[in-house]
Amino acid sequence: MSKLVVRVRILPSDAETNLDAVSKSLSGSMPEGMELNAVSKEPVAFGLFSLLADFILDDAEGQMDKLEDFLGKTEGIGQFEVVAMSRRSVQIK
Repeated sequence: MSKLVVRVRILPSDAETNLDAVSKSLSGSMPEGMELNAVSKEPVAFGLFSLLADFILDDAEGQMDKLEDFLGKTEGIGQFEVVAMSRRSVQIK
């Protein structure tokens, strides 16, 4: 089965949220058929940072819904948006 790489920008629920803890929480509890490939911090404004996370998903029906449900239920995440999606064989820059 082919794989997808989904890049997601994750904003914290408030300014005091520890993004390192959110990142560890994501990597420790991924749903079946998904994995967290990479995470980096990006400055947003005035000392506020977001996470840019690359997830690898099976290319199957319902996987995006499963990822969105997982992110919506993760403590410390306020908002998230899918920035890019591609087949795994293509590198996202």
